[in-house]
Order: sequence, then structure tokens, then C-alpha cells
Amino acid sequence: MTPEEILQNLYDETMVGNGPAVIELTNTGLEMGMDPETLLFDALIPSLEEVGARFERGDWFVPEMLIAGKAMAGALEVLRPLLAAKGTETIGKFVMGTVKGDVHDIGKNLVNIMLEGAGFEVIDLGVQVSPEKFIAAVEEHQPDILGMSAFLTTTMPMFKANINALEKAGLRDKVIVLVGGAPVTQEYADAVAADGYAADASAAVKLSKELIAKQRAALALNA
Repeated sequence: MTPEEILQNLYDETMVGNGPAVIELTNTGLEMGMDPETLLFDALIPSLEEVGARFERGDWFVPEMLIAGKAMAGALEVLRPLLAAKGTETIGKFVMGTVKGDVHDIGKNLVNIMLEGAGFEVIDLGVQVSPEKFIAAVEEHQPDILGMSAFLTTTMPMFKANINALEKAGLRDKVIVLVGGAPVTQEYADAVAADGYAADASAAVKLSKELIAKQRAALALNA
């Protein structure tokens, strides 16, 4: 198999969510001496971007996104230590968690996979994350973005509690806050003074890239 065939097959198998084939192709490519970055940026990421585009068009749905995301996650497990050793630059750092009182994590996990695939470093705090835990994570990791997920209408008020806690700790201006989850709307995100809202994993990646680029451009102007 040529390097070109490896990349094409990796793209195709990621898109259809064939996890074992994706891992096998990733390992084969590495054994052939292919660069981990080439596998990531020329096959895996474009494949997941196409999955996201199909989802946005309404051609594909959440199950297709999930299986493609899981297939890519397998390849990332193999590539992550190699990319870290090379010092591959990440787009940004993202701390993610499901708010206190809520144990739903399928949507959050899919967003994490999509973000990692797009080149973000993701720190996942899990579920039932208290304001104190979010604060500690922002202080420790100094992320570009803090993502909060809620699946239940009863836990959505925790967004405001967490943002208030960030303000009290003097951290609100130091991090971009994104919210999301099944019952969440743009109007609700505006009401709790979040910086952004994403309806799905694909939108979360797109918005995260846009907000980081905007923030860095503003910082460069003020420098």
C-alpha cells in the first residue's frame, strides 16, 4: 500500500466509523515511516470535517457522528504520544465538563473527540462538575475556552452559578465560556452571559476556532 492509499483509506474508514481498520491503517502508516502529523492533518481531520459538514446539511445524524468520532478517537490514542513528543502545536486548550447535578456525557464526549481531532488539547472534568472544580481547573490549566454542558433543564441554572463563580474568582475575563446541551438555546446562553453556544459537536468546533482567532487578533491589536 502506498502512502497515498493509506491516507485515502484512513479518510474513508474514519468516515464510516470502522474503528479497527482506522487503528490498523494508522499503525501501518507509522510502520512505513509516515509522519504522525500527515496522518492527522491529511486524513483524519479532513474526514471528521466532512462528517461535520454532512451533519450540518442534514445528510447525517448523531449516530453517524458518534461512530466516526469513536473511530478517530482510536487513532488519536496511537498518535497522541507521538505528536506530543514532536511538540505539535495545538490550536488551543479547552476545559470541558457536565455541570453539577447532571450525569449525561454522550454529547460532551462527542464534542471532546471532535475538538481533539481538530487540534485542541482537551481536559475533560467529567460529569457532576461543581463551580469549585471548574474554578480549580481554570486556575490550573489556564485554558482558552471553558465548555459547560447540561442535558436537563433543571441543571441549566448551574451555567449562571459557574459564571458567577468565575467572576468572583477574578477569572471571567481570562477564559472564553461556551455552553451547550440538548435543552440549551442561544437565548439562554445570552441570558447567562456566556460567550457562545453550540447546538452540536460540529458547531462547537467551528465556534471555538472562530472565538480563539478573534480573541488572539484582539490581543495582537492591543499589544
